[in-house]
Amino acid sequence: MRYNRLGKSGLVVSELCLGAMTFGNRPSAFFQHDLDQAGSTALVKQALDAGINFIDTANVYSAGQSEEFLGRALRDLAVPRDRVVIATKGMGPMGDGPNDAGYSRYHLLHQVDASLKRLQLDHVDLYQIHGWDPHTPMEEGLRALEDIVRSGRARYVGVSNWAAWQIAKALGIQDKMGWDKYVSLQAFYAVSSRDLERELVPLLTSEGLGLMVWSPLAGGLLSGKYARDEQGNVSGEGRRAKLDFPRVDKETSFAAVDAMQPMAEARGVSVAAVALAWLLHRPAVSSVIVGVKRAEQLAQNLAASDIELTSEELATLEPIGALEPEYPGWAIAAQSQRHGFRISPRRRSE
Repeated sequence: MRYNRLGKSGLVVSELCLGAMTFGNRPSAFFQHDLDQAGSTALVKQALDAGINFIDTANVYSAGQSEEFLGRALRDLAVPRDRVVIATKGMGPMGDGPNDAGYSRYHLLHQVDASLKRLQLDHVDLYQIHGWDPHTPMEEGLRALEDIVRSGRARYVGVSNWAAWQIAKALGIQDKMGWDKYVSLQAFYAVSSRDLERELVPLLTSEGLGLMVWSPLAGGLLSGKYARDEQGNVSGEGRRAKLDFPRVDKETSFAAVDAMQPMAEARGVSVAAVALAWLLHRPAVSSVIVGVKRAEQLAQNLAASDIELTSEELATLEPIGALEPEYPGWAIAAQSQRHGFRISPRRRSE
C-alpha cells in the first residue's frame, strides 16, 4: 500500500480508502444495502491488515447505521485511534423536519455530534459537506465548519459534489476570514467518466486540494461483470443493472472495459483492479474510495496498488474517455498558442 498527502495538508492517507457506504441493512432512501455488523467488521479488519489507514462514511448511509457499524468495528478490533483516518460527511436529509438537511449552522452542528456518537469517537479526522445547499448562505456553512474544527470535533474539513466556482468562492471566503480551508474534494471520477477534468482538476491542482474519488468503477460498470444487450443497455446481476447511477456514457464505459480486459488477463487480476490502477496514476488523485460487500471484492480492489500500467497501456486508455474541448477551453488554448512568445535565456558575461 502506498500513501499520499491529502492535497497540500500534512495528513497522510492510503491511496485506497475503504468506503463504508455498504455498511448496514437499515431501510434508507439513499442506498439500500444488506451488510451486517459482522460483515462490516471483517471488511474493516481486512482493509487495515492490507495497509489501508483511511475510511470514509456519511451520516446518510443506511440512515446512520454505517457510522454505527464502523464505530463498533473500530472498538471491537481495538484499533488505536492514531492509526486510522476517519472521514464522515453531513448535509443530507436525516429526518422529515424543516431543519433536517442542508448545511445550516443548526443542522451541521447537530449532525456532527450525532455522527460522533454513532462512531463512538470524540473527533473525526475529516468532516465534509456532502453536497450543495441552495437555501443556506455559503458563509453560514463555512463558519459552522470552522467552529467544528475549533471545538476539536474535526481535524480537517472538505467538500463533496461541488462545482469549481463554488469551491473557489468558498476558498476565498475561508482565506479572507482566516478560517480553516478545504483540504479535499470528494468527487466522481472514472476512466470512462472524466467530466471533472474540465474545471475541477485544474482548480484542485492550482489550489492544492486533494481528490478523493467516489464510484471509481462507475457504479460497477467498469468491473467487467456486466454485458451489453442488443439495445446497448446493461445486463447482468448487480447494483448497476438495477440502479442506473451514477450517470455514465455506457458506450464509452464498455469500450474502456474492452481495452482493460487484456491488461487484466496479462496480470491475472480483475478488470476492476486495472480501472482503479488507472486512477492511481492520475496526479490529482490522493485516494480512491472502494466500497465492497465481500472479502473477495476487496481483495480484487486491493490488487490495484500493485499494478504499474505501462506508458503504452496508459496511451491506449487515454483517448477512450478523453473530453472534447468546450468553450472557453478551446479559445484559451488557441489564444495561448497564437499569442505565445519565447523568452530568450539571460545573457551572461563570461
